[in-house]
Amino acid sequence: MKDYYRPIACVDALTFSEQLAGGWTRFASAERITRDGSEIVPISEIPAAWMERLTAPRAPFGSVDMSAPQVMGILNVTPDSFSDGGRFRDFTTAMAQARAMQSHGASIIDVGGESTRPGAEEVPVDEEIARVVPIISELRSQSGIAISVDTRKSAVGAAAIAAGASIINDVSAFEWDATLADVTAESGLPVCLMHAQGDPQTMQADPKYDHVLLDVYDYLERRVAFAESKGIPRSRIMVDPGIGFGKTVQHNISLIRGISLFHGLGCPILLGVSRKRFIGVIGGADGATERLGGSVSVALWGVSQGVQVVRVHDTFETVQAIKLQQAILGQ
Repeated sequence: MKDYYRPIACVDALTFSEQLAGGWTRFASAERITRDGSEIVPISEIPAAWMERLTAPRAPFGSVDMSAPQVMGILNVTPDSFSDGGRFRDFTTAMAQARAMQSHGASIIDVGGESTRPGAEEVPVDEEIARVVPIISELRSQSGIAISVDTRKSAVGAAAIAAGASIINDVSAFEWDATLADVTAESGLPVCLMHAQGDPQTMQADPKYDHVLLDVYDYLERRVAFAESKGIPRSRIMVDPGIGFGKTVQHNISLIRGISLFHGLGCPILLGVSRKRFIGVIGGADGATERLGGSVSVALWGVSQGVQVVRVHDTFETVQAIKLQQAILGQ
């Protein structure tokens, strides 16, 4: 039976602790998890291969430093995204938002031209390209900031790269269009691979897992191996457990609670929870824009667990919260 080791992150340096992923948190013990149960063990009982991946400093993700927490700002140039659909569809408004997020301290701008919210319909390739390429091109002409393109499609990825995108962010982890892996490998750019159960039309119908934390870990382990087989080194791969993508509220909470497990893949971790439905369910907020407090709370939890990138709508508030948390902890 396979054993998994979830490092128990701590905020204070301990005599016998190890640095987690070369970042700002440490761990002196881990939860050893099997599909039958779990127990807490000291770091002396963590196998060498796990320790190597848990402690190895993460290389810069493109131009973005992974030794400090980073904020990815969401820029949806779509009419139907769950939180801000249509708000930034206009070119001028979208560019103003991109500049604002950069001024707030976001280190990555994530440009998406196709909503992948539950129930969303697929967008034709030409239309998706027409939405994202002008924004990416103009943003690149004005700034050296890291620009990710949120797409599942190889043609969109190729067009975005030509326009100046520096990161591929694929919510299907190269399963929707495997050619995107070849495009990414040829470009030499980094990629974020996300877990999702099902497609946007059906993923929230009745999601089920045997053990959600371990099932998602195993899936991402396989997709990282696939990307490596295509010529994308692990140092250029980020993983995302896909909060809200084919998960119930309890699935989401289990993944967030155990998110430090994913350091065992040896990749940076992205956590995207901003304004999502489960925050409203737990926090009593029907409207997506009313979920700021819950969004920031979960982002801070992720940072406390060594998550390198949080993907958010509210960049100013999130950057401010992270700065305060890091200052208080002396990190």
